[in-house]
Amino acid sequence: MILEGKVAFITGAARGQGRSHAVRLAREGADIIGVDICADIDSVGYPLATAADLKETARQVEALGRRIHPAVADVRDPDRLQAALDDGVAALGPVDIVIANAGIAPFSPEDRGGEWRDVLDVNLTGVYNTVRAATPGMVERGAGGAIVITSSTAGLTGMAADTPGVLGYTASKHGLVGLMRTWANALAPHRIRVNTIHPTGVSTPMVLNDMMLGFLQSDPNMSNPHALPVSMLDAADVSDAVVWLVSDQARFVTGITLPVDAGFVNKR
Repeated sequence: MILEGKVAFITGAARGQGRSHAVRLAREGADIIGVDICADIDSVGYPLATAADLKETARQVEALGRRIHPAVADVRDPDRLQAALDDGVAALGPVDIVIANAGIAPFSPEDRGGEWRDVLDVNLTGVYNTVRAATPGMVERGAGGAIVITSSTAGLTGMAADTPGVLGYTASKHGLVGLMRTWANALAPHRIRVNTIHPTGVSTPMVLNDMMLGFLQSDPNMSNPHALPVSMLDAADVSDAVVWLVSDQARFVTGITLPVDAGFVNKR
């Protein structure tokens, strides 16, 4: 229970990595403010999370004896996001941990319209909105804290496809590194640590869908992308790294880009 008494604010919490992080942090003693859009975005060629998914995350957290404040909020809407966070703080207490995890990957081969704008708005501006919502309260409280931003191996390497969605995804994930490095400096005097995590392909609905599988099959470099003999990670593998980053075991770790990638970046 290395996170006993902590409160974590997690975006994209309804399923996939976000749900895994919520459940894993709850298992370590944290209470959860979990938000998700719970709606589709037209430019994304696969279904996004639903209200039922968010309810299931809440059920799994509560089954561990922890509290959760689930809320429907779009990270592109800073006012709604702030309201969801404020309601969660009122219910559970002040935030110690931020997991800025919400993201999309519109890798459709055809131009569906809006991919570039939407992926930057969700993956980059959405993280900006998330951290900006949480940090004033963390700074004012003066108790320190930890922020983990979900980037990608695409935030450390280039991709092959010249489509609006892939270009926007890669640009957004690289952009998160710049945000992280600046926040790591700006928030260090307040004992708030900021790091990015860079997963390879993870067996979540964002990857396990017809659109994404078609994209991966179209790139010969993706047939054997890892140094270690594994095709894909489980979300729990990423959650284990997140728990370490937000715990006191990493109390002097800030400003780093941490790949959880089975050697993907090294092999590239």
